[in-house]
Amino acid sequence: MISTPLSPNLPTLDELVDGLPNICGWENEVSRVVNHDDPIFLGDTNIKLDRINSGFAIALHMHQPTIPAGADGEPICNLQYMFEHPGEGDNHNAEPFAWCYSRMGQFIPELVAEGYNPRVMLDYSGNLLWGLRQMGRDDVLDNLKRITCDRAYQPYVEWLGTMWGHGVVPSNPIPDIKLHIQAWQHHFAAIFGWDALRRVKGFSPPEMHLPNHPDTLYEYVKALKECGYRWLLVQEHSVETPEGHGLGYKHIPYRLVARNSNGETTSITALIKTQGSDTKLVAQMQPYYEAKGLSRQQIGNVSVPPLVSQIGDGENGGVMMNEFPDGFKQAIYDIGKNEGGSSGTVALNGTEYLELIEAAGCSPEDYPICQPVGQHKIWQKVDPDKATSEAIEAAIAEIKQHDHNFHVEGASWTNHISWVQGYENVLGPMNELSALFHEKIDPIYSESLTRERRYREALLYNMLVQTSCFRYWGQGTWTDYARELYRRGKEILQRDF
Repeated sequence: MISTPLSPNLPTLDELVDGLPNICGWENEVSRVVNHDDPIFLGDTNIKLDRINSGFAIALHMHQPTIPAGADGEPICNLQYMFEHPGEGDNHNAEPFAWCYSRMGQFIPELVAEGYNPRVMLDYSGNLLWGLRQMGRDDVLDNLKRITCDRAYQPYVEWLGTMWGHGVVPSNPIPDIKLHIQAWQHHFAAIFGWDALRRVKGFSPPEMHLPNHPDTLYEYVKALKECGYRWLLVQEHSVETPEGHGLGYKHIPYRLVARNSNGETTSITALIKTQGSDTKLVAQMQPYYEAKGLSRQQIGNVSVPPLVSQIGDGENGGVMMNEFPDGFKQAIYDIGKNEGGSSGTVALNGTEYLELIEAAGCSPEDYPICQPVGQHKIWQKVDPDKATSEAIEAAIAEIKQHDHNFHVEGASWTNHISWVQGYENVLGPMNELSALFHEKIDPIYSESLTRERRYREALLYNMLVQTSCFRYWGQGTWTDYARELYRRGKEILQRDF
């Protein structure tokens, strides 16, 4: 693997500190590890770009929320609650879910040992990683460590970063976006090691949610880049061309451009997740079969294979629990053992694909431009070079008067669900807790403070309240959970700061 050796001065991180997940305290070290431009897969990949017609990439999204429902009301993983209450709802699926979180640690070594060339991208929330340890499911984490830390399997597996507490970015308090991103990096390094963290270059947003408010998007992309990410997975229906049209060809990289109300611009590479959220698309390996019908495309002067990218819940639903194992293996068997295929279609991971096409001469500047859906309406009314916050808010208000479908809540793979409307009793406390957190913390912030238990606990509760699940299942138990987490977080901030 082509890489720069890690600094020998990096500390070994404990996974748990004072009984809490290690989510802060080493911000400078994390930044030093992740901010590099070294190739991740290029030195090890056995894919020959000029010998293939197309590729496909699949990602498995794994998440269970943290809820205040332990024996004494302590925060536990919802998976633990499922085990302890098997008679409720579909809680009987607890053990199948746990197997789904673990099984790629078995499938990948089996396929590699047989001479095949599998690929998979993994997206696990911080909640779930902590919850598995809380439950004593070392078997699951050890299986994941095997395919993450053993060099024999690193060419085949790519981890994607995400928001630690599974917050949906458009309605997440802006100052906390980077805190979630950094918390996940801390936690991941504590479990899998610094070298594993330096290989994480792609980002998977919870619920495939992309903010379309210019200032939120700008801060989001800026935070991703500051945290060392090279690319972002984006749902096709959440983006548009600068002219406001749907994307034309979706199976090549795009350049997601973000402009804020101060006239500042930044951008990041986007891989386009096609179609909707149906887990059947991954369980039945639809990306592979779609990719088989595609042929090479031009990016600038370079001929590249298109990439069909897809993500689905890795455990949720009968198709993922039961059909995915055979579907995944059959697709890999179908490709064959010959260096990933001397022609035709192969499995790839996102960073691997980007490194291959960029080594062939592509530049991110050559990728077509996209922006969040609906932004063209704002920029039609506001000159990006003369934008102000007031002008953008006035434009948004004017557009809403004439277009009742327009909003700046962002877009996701669940557009039939609003993460804002009807959840004021969660959003109000969530924003209030975030404001109190920054009111107390910001004036006294230091890296030494971030290593104190009081800070770690306050940060933890601030992120827990922002978990998307509390604004997904409707009013009742789940919104009550959010309000209880808010109460505890507020108590910590008022007592300890």
